[in-house]
Amino acid sequence: MENLTTRIFWASDSTVQTNDITTYPQTGIGQVFSLYTKERVKVCNHAKNGRSTKSFMDEGRLEAIEKEIGEGDFLFIQFGHNDEKSEDPSRYTEPFSTFMENLETYIQVARSHKANPVLITPLERRCFVDEKHLGMGAHSDYVAAMKQTAKNSQVPLVDLYSMSRCELKKAGEIGSRKWYMYFDANLYKNYPEGILDNTHLRHEGAVLYAGLVAKGLYELDGIYRELLLEEIENYL
Repeated sequence: MENLTTRIFWASDSTVQTNDITTYPQTGIGQVFSLYTKERVKVCNHAKNGRSTKSFMDEGRLEAIEKEIGEGDFLFIQFGHNDEKSEDPSRYTEPFSTFMENLETYIQVARSHKANPVLITPLERRCFVDEKHLGMGAHSDYVAAMKQTAKNSQVPLVDLYSMSRCELKKAGEIGSRKWYMYFDANLYKNYPEGILDNTHLRHEGAVLYAGLVAKGLYELDGIYRELLLEEIENYL
């Protein structure tokens, strides 16, 4: 019997990874993305906290995907947060050389198995300089490098970075706190002293940004829109 399941393999970092109760309320985009997809679509979330394009490969995580991925599947490639850590040689990549080279490796893994690579720019941090205005994004060079890779290799790209900046600007500094792991003491058992984390997401933020990824796929149309619920346009 023909297997009608389409799989999305997601290679990424903590902003996408699936969390458990020990880190609650932290929630990754990949953890909730199935809210937007058809029943036949299975999200295989390989994202892992702290990984860059380099360390993800060095630890054999891309190899693990390569052993499973097949024709008609999708490989979502979303990195940048940890590639920029110049103080850590196990993770750092230079945006316009090694980062781009690594992205090409991920793309070729997908294509060698007749799967469909999709590049997704990293979400923006809450880098407000005042209540309404964001500072210069920390990922700008990596976003530019990913866009250039998408152009060079003719790979579809979802610009989550730009879309998340727009959402942050609309919500403002205070309004956007509810999306991130930014909260006072005594709200969650895992964080009795509270936490002021401008990078990682709570459930509401993960659902919002997963919806932005879905919006990007919807705009790509074709096989990418086919991953999404029939009524998806009512929720984008």
